[in-house]
Amino acid sequence: MNVRTIAGLARDGGVGVETVRFYQRRGLLPTPDRWSRDGAGAGVRRYGEEDVRRLRFIRSAQTAGFTLEQIKELLSLDAGEDRTRARVLAAERLEALDRTISDLETARAALRRLASACAANDSGPCPIISAFQGEKV
Repeated sequence: MNVRTIAGLARDGGVGVETVRFYQRRGLLPTPDRWSRDGAGAGVRRYGEEDVRRLRFIRSAQTAGFTLEQIKELLSLDAGEDRTRARVLAAERLEALDRTISDLETARAALRRLASACAANDSGPCPIISAFQGEKV
């Protein structure tokens, strides 16, 4: 079994130590007991592979746009059998991502038009700047 300190967990999970502690305070990661040669209650906390897996899941779920509350719910669902709720959460997230992608594609098209208009004429103010200042172009 590969055990690590909080610094090792953070490194293997691609986050900082304070991020690990934040996730622990939010109930997303367990806080193990301290252990030393003298027994529990003193010494260093030790983390295993399951902790790394859980930390990586949290980071991946955040990248997909899930909130910390949704991630907490997904983690609790992982321990149970409620696949229906997990599918609902995933479908809701997909819908939100599709809306965001659509909005970004619209913004990209508008910016391309503005950049083209800016390149077409070397005189006067740039329409990109005017557009972002709320002026008509």
